[in-house]
Amino acid sequence: HCLAALAARRTALCGADDALSSSLHMLCTPLRSRQPFNQETFMSLRPGQTPAISPLNDGESTNPSANTHIQDIIDARLSRRGVLKGGIAASTTALFSSLGLSACGGSGSDKDDALALSFDAVAKNKNDVVTVPAGYEVSILHALGDPLSLTDAAWANNGSESAESYNRRVGDGHDGMHYFGLSDAGAYSASRADRGLLCVNHEYVVGPNGLHPNGRTAGSARVASEVEKEIYAHGVSISEIKRNSSGNAMTLVRGSAFNRRVTSATPMAFSGPARGNALLQTKYSPDGTTTRGTNNNCGNGYTPWGTYLTCEENFTNVIGRATGDNAKRSAKEITGLNRYGMTDGRKSPYLWDTAGSDDLFVRWSASVTGASAAEGYRNTFNTFGWIVEIDPFTANSTPVKYTALGRFAHEGCWPCKAVAGKPVVFYMGDDSRNEYIYKFVSKALWDAADVGKGHTAGAKYMSEGTLYVAKFNSDGSGTWVELTHGKNGLTASNTTYPFADQADVLVHARLAGDVIGATKMDRPEWGAVNPMNGEVYMTLTNNSNRVSPTATPTGSQLKPDTANPRYYEDIKGGTTSQKGNPNGHIIRWREAGGDPAATTFAWDIYLFGAEATAAANVNLSGLTAVNDFSSPDGLWFDQNGMLWIQTDDGAYTDVTNCMMLAAVPGKVGDGSAATAAGGTPTIKGANATEATVRRFLVGPKQCEVTGIAMTPDRKTMFVNIQHPGEDGSLTSPTSAWPASQTDATSTKRPRSATVVITRSNGGEIAV
Repeated sequence: HCLAALAARRTALCGADDALSSSLHMLCTPLRSRQPFNQETFMSLRPGQTPAISPLNDGESTNPSANTHIQDIIDARLSRRGVLKGGIAASTTALFSSLGLSACGGSGSDKDDALALSFDAVAKNKNDVVTVPAGYEVSILHALGDPLSLTDAAWANNGSESAESYNRRVGDGHDGMHYFGLSDAGAYSASRADRGLLCVNHEYVVGPNGLHPNGRTAGSARVASEVEKEIYAHGVSISEIKRNSSGNAMTLVRGSAFNRRVTSATPMAFSGPARGNALLQTKYSPDGTTTRGTNNNCGNGYTPWGTYLTCEENFTNVIGRATGDNAKRSAKEITGLNRYGMTDGRKSPYLWDTAGSDDLFVRWSASVTGASAAEGYRNTFNTFGWIVEIDPFTANSTPVKYTALGRFAHEGCWPCKAVAGKPVVFYMGDDSRNEYIYKFVSKALWDAADVGKGHTAGAKYMSEGTLYVAKFNSDGSGTWVELTHGKNGLTASNTTYPFADQADVLVHARLAGDVIGATKMDRPEWGAVNPMNGEVYMTLTNNSNRVSPTATPTGSQLKPDTANPRYYEDIKGGTTSQKGNPNGHIIRWREAGGDPAATTFAWDIYLFGAEATAAANVNLSGLTAVNDFSSPDGLWFDQNGMLWIQTDDGAYTDVTNCMMLAAVPGKVGDGSAATAAGGTPTIKGANATEATVRRFLVGPKQCEVTGIAMTPDRKTMFVNIQHPGEDGSLTSPTSAWPASQTDATSTKRPRSATVVITRSNGGEIAV
């Protein structure tokens, strides 16, 4: 009765949609995965598909710690027994402490309540085009091989472009991206919509579709010219774009002084606590202050001062290590290498280190050579796995790897809204099975006068600060635990791993997370921060490695849990094609008091991916034909607080190509308790409806829809399409996109590309 009265008063003061009000009312209500790895065909495989560990290491588990997995969170938080036999008091205490009772949560907004989707949902389909709603138009901005300069010829559709020219051509595997407004004076302008710089990640090379004349040459040793081209096709493209003379579509400005490629061979600097540390010393940089290249850049981020953050994810893929190398290493070194998957004798699927004796290739082996680290590349592995800042407005600037944000498989780096006098905060996920979610809080406090100061501002806000890792508690609250040398067991006497200093903690952030007992998560993919209320969302794409709640897990297998609750068998044509949680879900949390720098939070599950026809305990979010989806991956909030969800799927592709949805997100605590397939209790957000979640786009055949950006006036959208036709070959193609977007009879090679989406009437996108 006391809770009911409190809930009623809270609603009167703050509204029924307030997170705590919803949670209190809820407490007062009666409860109610691809083919095995083949070295010769790895380039035709996309990392991250559900059935098996990818050859490109997306989702591979290297976490042997005994830390609590999120599956081990106590069921009492949400189970009938926990709520009915004393759970109310504990849950209420957690809600009071994590959400607070003041100012309706402190950072809420009614702006999202005013959002309304104005387009008709796009039907699921398997067409070889990008399909958008009626009243919208699609054009191609740029694709693999397109020249950024005026001196290079157009892409020839035969792989004949030179390796060297890819220093000036658009790279492969388009992924995360961001739009920066460009003023007439050539500076960052946050409000400029008709002219800007677009930064695009190039995650990996999608052979044999567009890069090489005849695909990758077979053999255990790579061809040097092919490897060189692949090295230059990775990284980031920066290009100037302008609106056309009519309408809101945009065009690449060839020859712009801002156009630039950052590749796997570009010189870079280190900053932060690990700069100059012995762990970063190589033949290229004996003092450990510089390195070359950025690799396997998947998700991205940006800074409040106007620079681009590119994130090194599956960097293990490009580095090999000789058999017998353990005999040349200390026990401590072996522990660190194993924890990141760089085991003795591991062959990189790219085999770049086999292409010759040139330093361009040798550096991709982490084997011990020479008498010291400065005489070889034994530490080359440690030079990847960082957040990299690029200043797109200064074409000759040197990118910087910021070690204070930790080293792991960075899927992205998502900032909270900068507030004067407060720290700058970034959220990050480690995209592998059983890995952790991190947060970085700057030491420096935000000053808007730093906008436009490039790497000078970066050094101020990203070189010093505190790195945290998340622990999810059984009562629905969570804790951020500090990863600082000398605290929480991170000392030289630690038995798991003896941390020598803060550089050692950051280079081995996964081991630090192990020590402090961080919660194991299922492949944290993209994150996004709601600009209206500061709540944070993160996709958990899928997990075919789950087992029935009644089974005995082996190896890295996991039982269902409250935050990853579903186990079911995906039946296709009368056979079981996938088991576990093949459709994935999206988790979210709210920081205590709405303060991004807080050390506690509350969490729930926003949406469960599922087929519309699935059983209710699988389709927990009530998805229908207008919004059902599988394997959420890309995630982004626009300026109005609308959430965009992109998919990278292998479970629903017999019915539809991958897609993008628009959503009005709601708030933490707006749902109810539920029981998932397999019998595991959970808590979910409010059910999806056609009014709150709707399919906006379906991609071409066998693609991943990934990366999204928008101009500040919300009239021009950019979306990346990665690896169309990935299941095909040169002799048996399965897609001709992007050429097929305008020519259904085209036989051109498929390419990753960036599309521009506009509204025919010139209005804002989706609303």
